[in-house]
Amino acid sequence: MCIFPYGRLRVSFLLYALLTVTIGSYASSHREAPLISQDPLADNTDVYAFKSPDDPNTITIIANYIPFESPEGAPNFYDFGTNIRYEIHIKNKTTTTGDDITYRFTFSKTDQDPSTFFYIRLGKQNRKTTYKCEKSLDGGKTFTTIVMNGLVPPANVGPRSIENNTVGLGTTYEALVQQAIATATTGEQVFCGPVDDPFFVDLAGAFDVGNFRPAGNMTNPPKDGLNRFNVHSIALKVPVSLLQKDGKGVDQASDILDSDYVIGVWASASRQMVRTLNNTGEVGYSGEWVQVSRLGMPLTNEAVIPIGMKDKWNGLTPYNGSDLQFAPYFTNPELALYMDDSQFGQAVPSLNALRIQTKSLGSFDFRNGKPGLFPLKGTAALNGTALSEAAFGSILLPDNKSPRAVDLLPIFYTGVPNLPPYQLATGKGGNPLAKGKPFINNFLPTLGDMLRLNMAVPATPRNHPKFSSLGLVQAAVLGLTDPAYNNPKTNLKFIPNMDGFPNGRRLEDDVTTIELQAVSGVVLAAIGLFYDDATPTMPVSPRLQSVLGFTAGPTQNDTEFKKVFPYEQNPWRGFDYPQKARF
Repeated sequence: MCIFPYGRLRVSFLLYALLTVTIGSYASSHREAPLISQDPLADNTDVYAFKSPDDPNTITIIANYIPFESPEGAPNFYDFGTNIRYEIHIKNKTTTTGDDITYRFTFSKTDQDPSTFFYIRLGKQNRKTTYKCEKSLDGGKTFTTIVMNGLVPPANVGPRSIENNTVGLGTTYEALVQQAIATATTGEQVFCGPVDDPFFVDLAGAFDVGNFRPAGNMTNPPKDGLNRFNVHSIALKVPVSLLQKDGKGVDQASDILDSDYVIGVWASASRQMVRTLNNTGEVGYSGEWVQVSRLGMPLTNEAVIPIGMKDKWNGLTPYNGSDLQFAPYFTNPELALYMDDSQFGQAVPSLNALRIQTKSLGSFDFRNGKPGLFPLKGTAALNGTALSEAAFGSILLPDNKSPRAVDLLPIFYTGVPNLPPYQLATGKGGNPLAKGKPFINNFLPTLGDMLRLNMAVPATPRNHPKFSSLGLVQAAVLGLTDPAYNNPKTNLKFIPNMDGFPNGRRLEDDVTTIELQAVSGVVLAAIGLFYDDATPTMPVSPRLQSVLGFTAGPTQNDTEFKKVFPYEQNPWRGFDYPQKARF
């Protein structure tokens, strides 16, 4: 018998990270770092958190794993790993140092008929998977089992395996999904199983040094690189009162931006350090549990963290200042270099629509290494704003060469407060530091990467005529331009898509386009730091319109979403012919 460290390079590296740290790809976490690309069963692909569209009293949280699952992946179909801790982490307080709620999932497998090489035969299923869900309310010190022997639907093999009454299971796949939805002893609905990968992105274009192909490009149309691939999903539908820090329901919120209803969400996967093998296969695992993958905000480790730091990032948590070492990659993001003609912008024409403010309001330069708003630091003009030294000026205006600390850093690391200057330019009278129209408050200043959601914000109905996959960017557009929403005398009013990314993340949100627009300065423009070609009478200038018109390629998933939990569509099955991708 031999004992193999679970990837000697992985263990030595992660031990180094854990001992020494005390404080891209564009497909959201699909093979995003060198080490985790060799361990797909533990690879986070995406995290979603949104107000359930069919139930205003609940939040749906989804953590997906295992990238690029081909439906034809027989005879050993993709499935959750049995020696992995899959965890969903929730933060709702700033007074604690770690998780406030943790959901842990572990999986087991059984062969019902080892005499056959088929995955399903004669009403029996091999590699039949069940799970245990545990919940912790004390930072992971103790756990209570809330679902035992939960069912995981099998792979969607084909009509004979699933539907045939003689040699198959004699049912429908939708029936298997419904049977797998469990109700936890603490009130959550839980689903674990294979689904269509809900993410959409032009992988081929993105990896060719940002050679995105916008939607509508007839010469070289974009291709959804995740079209007809599946993932394995862990989905929770949780009453707001179980997530809110004081146990309050959404009906007790003071308004739709109540700061007491903000949560931070991230997911991880962990393995034990040592794997033991003999000549018959795997014997077991031993040693300490080590986090090998994590994900909060989409695209962080893919499009922000450089390749030499990706494995280290995966091994850390967003707590206790661990993520501050990565802050320079947000305050001067690499992607901005390809939107700047003084750098590499002319070499990447696919991003021509995206250009960063160099003389906003005649003076403020937000290109990498430029001062941004730093010339205002310490002045009376910042009094009463989030940028004052009495508030968060030391973080948001750290020096004269970190221009995007004022917008990109809070989006990823703190959430955005309902304070000047982070309000819409509507009503500001041309002064971006003045009080404007509120449209976001998901402020949870933990200084770490999480997907932050204000649970008090209502869901935009998916059939609403102004529902948009551009999320909060579109809410800002409506709040600036639409007479139904841009009345500055109406201080706080719901605007469609206020519940969209980066205020949480809905399945429909086009996060690739939104984040590229954000790097290009669209958030700065929304709060009144308009583009260089703006005028007092034309703040929505051609440059802003160009940014808003940009798409990163596919703008919707390759299939429709369900109207009820778990909302993700059933997995593709390999027996069916491929379907044309939707853009």
